[in-house]
Amino acid sequence: MLSRKMQPQDIPEVAAIEQDANQFPWSIKNFEDCLKAGHQSRVFFNEATEMLGYTIIQKVVDEAHLLNICVKPSVQGQGFGREILNYVVEFSKNSALVLIVLEVRSSNQRAQTLYLQAGFNEMSVRHNYYPAKQGREDAVLMGLDLSFLV
Repeated sequence: MLSRKMQPQDIPEVAAIEQDANQFPWSIKNFEDCLKAGHQSRVFFNEATEMLGYTIIQKVVDEAHLLNICVKPSVQGQGFGREILNYVVEFSKNSALVLIVLEVRSSNQRAQTLYLQAGFNEMSVRHNYYPAKQGREDAVLMGLDLSFLV
């Protein structure tokens, strides 16, 4: 899988993937704000230059906060999420960061399984963190201690 830094002209396609993949998607402004803030934002492609997914990482002191990671629904289940997550881990290690943290919907078992398989651990639960069809949904806070990875 190929990747490059996300550019402003990528935002419409990124937002379309986000819209297709999430019941409560980020807005175009959310993506624009991440680029303006200088967050590590990357898009991922296949060899045919079809955008398959993206990720946005915020560096906070010596931690990486995985703000968003998404794979186009039509290609989910083919290992691209794992490849993008591997990029996040390598970027964080190469940036001398010691911890990656993220929130994931408590209902998103598929993503939680991916994170657990990559070595993340559940740190806590943030109650009523995400909007849901009926009320709010909890977020599972997960972390990966990079000091144990060689």
